[in-house]
Amino acid sequence: MSDENYNPKKRGLGRGLNALFEDEEGVYPQNEETTQTSGRKRDVLGVELLTPGSSQPRRSFDDDSIAELAESIKNHGLLQPILVRRSNEDSGIYEIIAGERRWRAAQKAQLHEVPVIILELTDIEALEIALIENLQREDLNVVDEAMGYQKLIKDFGHTQEELAKALGKSRPHIANMVRLLSLPDDVTAYLRDGKISAGHARALITAKNPSQLAREVIAKGLNVRQTEAMATQDSGRSPSSGSGNTMPKQASMPKDADTLALEKDLSDTLGMNVSIDTRDGVSGHLRIDFKSLDQLDDLIAKLSSAQSSRRFMG
Repeated sequence: MSDENYNPKKRGLGRGLNALFEDEEGVYPQNEETTQTSGRKRDVLGVELLTPGSSQPRRSFDDDSIAELAESIKNHGLLQPILVRRSNEDSGIYEIIAGERRWRAAQKAQLHEVPVIILELTDIEALEIALIENLQREDLNVVDEAMGYQKLIKDFGHTQEELAKALGKSRPHIANMVRLLSLPDDVTAYLRDGKISAGHARALITAKNPSQLAREVIAKGLNVRQTEAMATQDSGRSPSSGSGNTMPKQASMPKDADTLALEKDLSDTLGMNVSIDTRDGVSGHLRIDFKSLDQLDDLIAKLSSAQSSRRFMG
């Protein structure tokens, strides 16, 4: 199957993982009976024959975490095989699809060979499996996680709802993570390095000068609530109500960073000011301000088009 004919939208999300990891933990005897299972070749390869995959979404590896894993491997061995495919070049080298962290730890533990599962995958299949395998792990860096979601959405056409169901996450979690990538590069670098948290970063999304505020947050050691207040002030918006909102201020809950970010996304998409207000955190009001009848006509056309598309797709 060529990359040109492969359509990721025709496949279920992450078909690789449930199919590939049926019961991978264990010790695999090196005989011909066990090297071929369900179309997947199990084998043992020298660590020098493996190379990091080009589709690896993880950009940073924690040395302490790898050292801890290496100690466990010394005591118990490498229980979960590494997913690999043959390199495009006929060199006897295998590209790691999932398990680079285990491979690094195995070398630190001075293992000469590691258990592997050899797969036949196109470049696109390898990328999707690598992304999903990493996203299902708890130790993935926040920025790498967000970039993984974004790539699955943009390159593979998956919706946030599909990702949420497949990965066991909530849809708001997926949306909030992807939204972090709208921040300037220096702010995402602070986030990747652990100088600010995801909560800090979400608060900064609505600010006019997120880079400046991020440096202030780090210098002063501000918590998330303090950052939200500072970002709200910087954006020039009220934390409790939108412009011209008719709801009594005392009846509305203060808006958190996620609500403010959602307001901004909707406002940017529609080209109109959008305000979201809630009394109890569950129900509330969505207000869209239009400046002319032409804007109103555009809004109606967009809503009508979206409804027609849903009927067609359904």
